[in-house]
Amino acid sequence: MQRDTVRTTSTSIHRSDTNRFVFAFNAIFKRLVDIVVSFLALILLSPIFIGIAIAIKRESAGPVLFKGKRMGFNEKPFYILKFRSMCEPSDSGNNGPAVTASDDPRVTKLGRYLRDTKLNELPQLWNVFIGEMSFVGPRPEDYEIALGWDPQVRKEILSMRPGITSPASIIYRNEEALLQDDGFMDDYLSKILPDKQRLDLLYVRNHNFFTDIDVLAATFLTLLPALRNRKIEERYLFGGPVLVLFRKIVPWFLIDVVVVTFAVGLSGVVWRLSTVIDLGVPTFIVLALAIAVVISLINSLLGLQKISWRNAGVSYIFDLLISVSITIVLLWVFNRFVITVPRIPFSMFWLIGLTTYVFLVAVRYRDRLISSLSYRWLLLRGTSASFAERILIVGAGELGELTAWLIQRSGYSPLFGVVGFVDDDPHKRNLRPGGITVLGSTEAIPELVEKYSIAVIMLALSDGNEAEKSRIKALCESTGANVVVMPDMIKNLEKTLENTGINGNGK
Repeated sequence: MQRDTVRTTSTSIHRSDTNRFVFAFNAIFKRLVDIVVSFLALILLSPIFIGIAIAIKRESAGPVLFKGKRMGFNEKPFYILKFRSMCEPSDSGNNGPAVTASDDPRVTKLGRYLRDTKLNELPQLWNVFIGEMSFVGPRPEDYEIALGWDPQVRKEILSMRPGITSPASIIYRNEEALLQDDGFMDDYLSKILPDKQRLDLLYVRNHNFFTDIDVLAATFLTLLPALRNRKIEERYLFGGPVLVLFRKIVPWFLIDVVVVTFAVGLSGVVWRLSTVIDLGVPTFIVLALAIAVVISLINSLLGLQKISWRNAGVSYIFDLLISVSITIVLLWVFNRFVITVPRIPFSMFWLIGLTTYVFLVAVRYRDRLISSLSYRWLLLRGTSASFAERILIVGAGELGELTAWLIQRSGYSPLFGVVGFVDDDPHKRNLRPGGITVLGSTEAIPELVEKYSIAVIMLALSDGNEAEKSRIKALCESTGANVVVMPDMIKNLEKTLENTGINGNGK
């Protein structure tokens, strides 16, 4: 049967030395878990293996196990093991296609039950134990179909061991029901396979121990009769509860424990300078843990544990204030009416709350604070400061502010420092759009480049005629600094909105 080559976009895998070490460690840990768990599962489930094998032999003639040729790790072929769920070719009359449709006559009555409950996949525990597969990984494809993949896609997907389960196999767990009529093979190659490849590429590029736990949990949930036909969204497989818990909630909880402990200790020292009170070290430790736990719970309810604080707006400072205030009031009420010994004055709770709030904000907005301090250090020291490349932005309008925002929020922010804007609008002189000062007009560019040792000039000009823009660009290039012309993203966005019939008011 002739198959069309399936093409999918792929990117090369580039890993730094640190990422290579992490990748190697994760691969070793993943393999150790596979060996131990598959060995124990083979022993514990052996009675079930025997029972299924007897039932298969009684229902129809043929071997107990089905061996299917698959494309495996590093593009090497292997034979996947399954409990046989179809009649042998001598019984059904033909071998049939490599992909099974919903009404395939080859499937036996017992085989249908095994396929619906996924019990036919149990022998793959042996594939996992001997290293041909893993518990979680890209689902192995038929060898002949995989030969038709784009070579780059195939190389990347098979850079890790295929799995018993995967995000693609969960989302397409009812694949057979989607494949009907005579042209089901064409539907599979043109519609289902490209999306499965996309999901496999996402998994290969983003997998870790916690995503594997989420995928395994989702797999077990789909085996429950009540949830078998329920749709599981993609976001739960690549950013599920386990990943969120250990990547967001737990790290911030541990950080908050340290921050709150320090804040409570500092508040105690300050309090003792004016008032004699001896609550004891154990009380302070319990109080710090209680504050950290309650704040963590409230932050989770408010959704603050999922915030990317590097790019967070200042409005979340108010949300943190609400979280700390509720925590302090709840603990004061608890100390006032439930556990009254030792009695902690409300004024001390207030001091602890204020100190805790200041430190929590400082920790979460540390990148913003560091950038602000770096900016002031650049202005203060001029050419003496040498820890960052200096950037001068030409144009203090919306595009200039957006350019500064992108620089400050990018992963390269520690390497660059925005010294200031230049703009020919006299009304903007000495103003500070986005917290960055307008240092002068475009005529001052050569002087500013020399004064602050500017390495990069970014042209963020959205207004003005082309002749004026050319003059400014030539002036910038004459300084010897690297000149970068920013595309007018805002104007392009406005044109796009006009073309779609949406005006600036969102109508």
